[in-house]
Amino acid sequence: MAGRVVIQRSVGPASLSLLTFKVYASPKKDSPHKTSVKVNELSLYSVPESPSKYVDEPRTQLEESISHIRHYCEPYTSWCQEMYSQTKPKMQSLVQWGLDSYEYLQNAPPGFFPRLGVIGFAGILGLLLARGSKIKKLVYPPGFMGLAASLYYPQQAIVFVQVSGEKLYDWGLRGYIVVEDLWKENFQKLHS
Repeated sequence: MAGRVVIQRSVGPASLSLLTFKVYASPKKDSPHKTSVKVNELSLYSVPESPSKYVDEPRTQLEESISHIRHYCEPYTSWCQEMYSQTKPKMQSLVQWGLDSYEYLQNAPPGFFPRLGVIGFAGILGLLLARGSKIKKLVYPPGFMGLAASLYYPQQAIVFVQVSGEKLYDWGLRGYIVVEDLWKENFQKLHS
């Protein structure tokens, strides 16, 4: 069979729209022989005569103003993005802590709320007894609350006191070292 193979796409339902099939066509024996048409001879594929050239339009005053504002604000926006990326994990952990606390309070062990009331009352009592002195206001309420909490939770109080004591000792030692270094530097400057 001497002829041409024509590939067509069918037009029909969406499921058959990409279906391709072959159609075999052969010229009629009695028709005159026609020459084939080249692709560039078709009007659909004609190339424009004059070459096109890209021309950059000048910036308007509005575009210049917006560009200036963006360059001016860039350090601040990058700072905000950096702070957001640093703060986001902390906020997520805070939200998770709040959700966990809410869940714990919904399913609190028996006797938890009366204990919480006694500890809170001890804090309020500490505020009342600390009238007049700012140092007493800083020491009495947490001290009374800690004392009341240690009555109900003695194991946790022991662990808290041990860890706090170690930290306070470490901070005191660091402070002593800093003061000693400053003293030596100033003493050497006076005698030099």
